Amino acid sequence: MSIDDQIIKQADNCHPMFRGAPSNVAFKKLRKRLLRQVREALTTFSMVEPGSKWLVCLSGGKDSYALLALLADLKWRGLLPVELLACNLDQGQPGFPTEILPDFLDNTGIPYRIERKDTYSIVKEKIPVGGTTCSLCSRLRRGHLYRIAREESCTHIVMGHHMDDLLETFFLNLFHGGQLSTMSPKLKNDMGDLIVLRPLSFTYEKDLKRFAQALDFPIIPCNLCGSQENLQRVVVRKMLDGWEREAPGRKSVMAKALNNVHPSHLLDPKLFDFAHFERLGIAPLDELL
Repeated sequence: MSIDDQIIKQADNCHPMFRGAPSNVAFKKLRKRLLRQVREALTTFSMVEPGSKWLVCLSGGKDSYALLALLADLKWRGLLPVELLACNLDQGQPGFPTEILPDFLDNTGIPYRIERKDTYSIVKEKIPVGGTTCSLCSRLRRGHLYRIAREESCTHIVMGHHMDDLLETFFLNLFHGGQLSTMSPKLKNDMGDLIVLRPLSFTYEKDLKRFAQALDFPIIPCNLCGSQENLQRVVVRKMLDGWEREAPGRKSVMAKALNNVHPSHLLDPKLFDFAHFERLGIAPLDELL
């Protein structure tokens, strides 16, 4: 029996976040697939340093709930030798239900820190009406999360971005930034004292949505700051969803491409020594296609 099968075999011996989880085959397969994908990301990108302390960012959305549940499950099974601290940054958005996350985390026994910083008012003051608020909001949020991580002696900050986010970022950078890049699954901050991890880099939003619905997480709406349907990320998301409808599986092919890069067949001399390529034994293009 594989480790993945052992993880989900005994329903009674589970982390409190999985109490009341569906017992049907469909959910068990979904849970097994997500656990396998998270473990693959942890291994592929060498994310785990035994004994380290991780600040797991919890927004109250489906992705961050799923991230926390999967990490807690792996830790419960002895497969993730790190300390987890859930963290929510309450940014002072009107209507934010302050009681939901503390109640949920208290019931699951997960250590946590709730921090309230009114970045919402700062963003509204600095950005003209109708302007894009996400960039400034994100920078302010990131600064507070770095500070909290240091105060809590955390070495890693863990985010809930998934493969759909990575693909969207790739095309945003391609169309608007003039570069081939996406969110890194593992990176150091500018000061070099914290490592940012994205263990959901191999998972897909549709699976995380099903997972969150099955476990009935108390989802907090993501539009409290006001919906901005004209954002470029929204445009790219609709484009990718359209491609997926027209050709099911296309996202998976693009995801594979992010893990299959050939610098010799791009145009960046900083990544490939074109001046001495004859000595490198590079395969011709027709052998790569």
